[in-house]
Amino acid sequence: IQPMKYVQPSLNAYGTPRHSEDNKPFLPLSLSLSLSLSLSLSLSLSLSLSPLTTDYKEAFGLFDRVGDSKVAYNQVADIMRALGQNPTNKEVRKVLGNPSDEDMAGKRLEFEAFLPMLQHIVNDPNKGTFDDYVEGLRVFDKEGNGTVMGAELRIVLGTLGEKMTEAEIDALMQGQEDENGSINFEGKPSSLSLRSHPKWYPIPYRETFS
Repeated sequence: IQPMKYVQPSLNAYGTPRHSEDNKPFLPLSLSLSLSLSLSLSLSLSLSLSPLTTDYKEAFGLFDRVGDSKVAYNQVADIMRALGQNPTNKEVRKVLGNPSDEDMAGKRLEFEAFLPMLQHIVNDPNKGTFDDYVEGLRVFDKEGNGTVMGAELRIVLGTLGEKMTEAEIDALMQGQEDENGSINFEGKPSSLSLRSHPKWYPIPYRETFS
């Protein structure tokens, strides 16, 4: 039996070893693991020190009805909307991995898994803005005076896009209609202006008005 011989690996121009098979430079395993760990720790530290992340975590905790520091999949959309985002239910299911209806009701999510999903929604370049809502409502402004009829808006919210229930529409419209049944959607904010009503922000614009 021939004794095993140690073969000195070939070096590239920078003095680092090459793979014998494909002749590509590589990092030693220990160094690769060290770099990966350092990057992970840096990312975790930056997230944990972010004031916004603290606020997000507090809001997340308000939806924890069990006390296990988790929320149900079907609560994720509401949490994101409570944090000022406007994702459609379809978009939320996509970032969750397109779970089944059973998983939406039964599975639970930790904050550490929720945060990257929220960041994906926040950084979406195509998300609707409040001005987009106003432009969409102008379609129903027949008088050109910055108002829409509440009855017509109820029909739109209940029949187009991700349809709202009658109870949701009633809660949304409460206190918004004047004596003529009209709603002010632009101009100076007032008690009848949608600009001053926080309940309007969660409505998925693209699925309703686009």
